[in-house]
Amino acid sequence: MKKTQKSAAVGFIFITILIDVTGWGIVIPVVPKLIQELIHADVSEAAKYGGWLSFAYASMQFIFASVLGGLSDKFGRRPIILFSLLGFAGNFFLQAWAPTIFWLFVGRIFSGVTGASITTASAYIADVSTNENRAKNFGLIGAAFGLGFIIGPVIGGLLGQFGSRVPFVAAGILCLINFLYGYFVLPESLPKDQRRNFSIKRANPIGSLLRLKKYPEILGLIAALILVYIGGHAVQTNWTYFTMYKFNWSEKTVGLSLGVVGLITALVQGVLIRYINPKIGNEKSIYYGLILYSFAMILFAFATNSWMMFAFLVPYGLGGIAGPALQSVISAQVPRNEQGELQGALASLVSLTAIIGPPLMTNTFFYFTHKEAPFLFPGAPFFLASVLMGIAAIVSYRVFKTEKLKKENEIIDL
Repeated sequence: MKKTQKSAAVGFIFITILIDVTGWGIVIPVVPKLIQELIHADVSEAAKYGGWLSFAYASMQFIFASVLGGLSDKFGRRPIILFSLLGFAGNFFLQAWAPTIFWLFVGRIFSGVTGASITTASAYIADVSTNENRAKNFGLIGAAFGLGFIIGPVIGGLLGQFGSRVPFVAAGILCLINFLYGYFVLPESLPKDQRRNFSIKRANPIGSLLRLKKYPEILGLIAALILVYIGGHAVQTNWTYFTMYKFNWSEKTVGLSLGVVGLITALVQGVLIRYINPKIGNEKSIYYGLILYSFAMILFAFATNSWMMFAFLVPYGLGGIAGPALQSVISAQVPRNEQGELQGALASLVSLTAIIGPPLMTNTFFYFTHKEAPFLFPGAPFFLASVLMGIAAIVSYRVFKTEKLKKENEIIDL
């Protein structure tokens, strides 16, 4: 693929992810309301179900993400992305007409099985990137997420005023549009001569994770990534329930707040990172980003007014410089024809942490907000997340320090 074609391909995948994430963003503001309608309970109780719905999705992702990642190494990225988008569309339509909470779980399980669009898109980005622009291109994934979460939740919050199920229909239609876009526009990124045979042993999630041992220099950073992903669910899974409970926010306000999250994320990962990362490097980007994440979580935990949640999104958004830098360091250690496997393994890790994170955060929220709570502290999930982010920063520091000592010793031996 020529340089101009690679640039165009990055643009194509950016649009694909943008539309995909917008679809997910549309439904976020109304999920608590839909759960409450189906279980006939308050938002504190709904949070528990929300966490277990995420658990169901993540469990299937953990099992199948590596399989689809391995299949993308054999058949190419494009067909797997298209398959994923159809699966997402079916999930949204199923949830739109779910008569009971059981069918919400069925929809989440189905989308977990087919949902590899982001995983394969990450491998796609790795295919068309060089060492010089890898962090910048991975930053575009974050920017697409950010823009998707500007557009999606705002639309979802507005549509939610017409009923909790309307945004699900809109998200399903958007996924079908995304499929058509990908079918007619998205080119293949992995040439046939660089593909490899599919192995179920290598593609199963445990086998895929075990293969990460081939790259011991990145295991510490992967451990830091695990802590970040778990801590991130204090916002990703818990934000809607927390703000509705503590500040009595409506679906519209929740949607607008998540739109602000998306705007800040897009500015940081789509624009700011292009200037910061080349100047301070991946290592410092990771340190500063994780420290900012930890600080922001503490601020969220003890916020007493609605405006504070918006103001504290600034340090939280700036913490986003850490993610692309971590991905850049990790992916740079892996050969091109194994990027699908790597991204599948990392997606399995994300899913593994999502098996833990949402129930952990939403049940922590429930524990400190239900009628028999030992004391009232709805910000407890954010406090816990702050601790995890701080530990991740320490782990990252120790990894880089160890690598520097190894290099110095090698120089001395020579």
